[in-house]
Amino acid sequence: MKLGQVIAVAALGTVLAGCGVQPTGVIGAGEPASGLTRGMRLYYASAGGLRAVPLVDREVDDLNDVLKLLGAPPADQGGLTSLVHLGGYSATGSGTRVTVRLEGFYGESGRDQATGQLVCTLARAQSVLEPEVRTDDVEVTLRPSEGPAMGPYRCAEFLDG
Repeated sequence: MKLGQVIAVAALGTVLAGCGVQPTGVIGAGEPASGLTRGMRLYYASAGGLRAVPLVDREVDDLNDVLKLLGAPPADQGGLTSLVHLGGYSATGSGTRVTVRLEGFYGESGRDQATGQLVCTLARAQSVLEPEVRTDDVEVTLRPSEGPAMGPYRCAEFLDG
């Protein structure tokens, strides 16, 4: 082999050896992965849309109990608020269907954060109470005693993404 070929082969070998993945430091990539997980969550309104808050210190065995909890402000406010202000109500669920009977007129548009709070919280609760039901599959219908029924709605309709 000639000297020029030896140098070329050595240079090529050096270049090929340098093509490996080099170690790097920590690279910031934003927020951690999120998505629908198991466990009860209450949904609250924020400037950036609905946010889920885990319910870690209570067991819930009834949809009406969930609505009662949702009416109170979140423990750690952090810019979250509850827009849900209901008079009388009765929530029932079976499989992928949840119905909320409301006393009087429901003053929201149906495409607002208050309705989203109701729908997402009840969809999550239904999937916790009936584990074979996926949160994404639950449809929530609001039936005020005055005015037309609203829905059925799915939580995904109210989440940013």
